[in-house]
Amino acid sequence: QVRLAESGGGLVQAGGSLRLSCTDSGRTFRSYAVGWFRQAPGKEREFVASIVWSTGSTDYADGVKGRFTISRDNTKKMVSLQLNNLAPEDTAVYYCAAKVASSASFASWGQGTQVTVSS
Repeated sequence: QVRLAESGGGLVQAGGSLRLSCTDSGRTFRSYAVGWFRQAPGKEREFVASIVWSTGSTDYADGVKGRFTISRDNTKKMVSLQLNNLAPEDTAVYYCAAKVASSASFASWGQGTQVTVSS
């Protein structure tokens, strides 16, 4: 069973940076794809970025391309999301999710970490 935990959220001023991390306790992501999603107050949850662990292939939502970077660390068994040049509209709860790479949908979700960007 995949058990995900996010860390690294916080409060930052516009233009600042944060780094979010996602780990799966006791396992590796070897055959998985790991994604980051976010949900702002009153809005639907939306896709942010994803990475296929085995190949390193990445995908990003248009609104974060060039600002956010998803990466994996084989040693730490961790997927990170670097958030740069943050804007108030990036304020949301950010969730880590995982799926078997060949699956259509993400089946395992973390509890989320709050990112708040002040103007």
